[in-house]
Amino acid sequence: MRSLVVSFFVLCFAVAGYSQQVLMPGNPAPDFAVQSLDGQLYSLSHLQGKVVVLTFWSTRCEICHSEIPKLNRVADRYRGQDVVFLGVTMDNQVKIEPYLRRTPFNFNILPNSFDILLKYADRDGSGNINIGFPAYFVIDRGGRIQMRSSGWDKSSNLDSEIGKLLSE
Repeated sequence: MRSLVVSFFVLCFAVAGYSQQVLMPGNPAPDFAVQSLDGQLYSLSHLQGKVVVLTFWSTRCEICHSEIPKLNRVADRYRGQDVVFLGVTMDNQVKIEPYLRRTPFNFNILPNSFDILLKYADRDGSGNINIGFPAYFVIDRGGRIQMRSSGWDKSSNLDSEIGKLLSE
């Protein structure tokens, strides 16, 4: 009887873990379609053939404030190449515009993007969202995640991964 109960719990945890979407390197990146701050529509499926860098950020994120200038340098390095940099935020236009006057981005901003966050964030055992800001996803030309990272000072890792994907 005890082994039956243990087997039941193991099966339940295995099914729960399997049912959660795991966005690890090599897995397909979830598609999205959203309008940028400048009015352009971005869809991951329409960006096939390009390397896509998603940066999840917030106007309230202290680490993001210091990382944006580093990310701008990486974006500048790849300007004119087959790389698209998208800044994904849940913040709305009213919050973003004053922030961008003080801290400009050299890439496209996707405001009001809670739906994208839901597709890319991990979930804990209770189903709560778990993502650190800033969070980075580098997606290859075929739409697969090749790098996933978050936190402080990841610009050199991003630069290296983008360079590698462009040379393939």
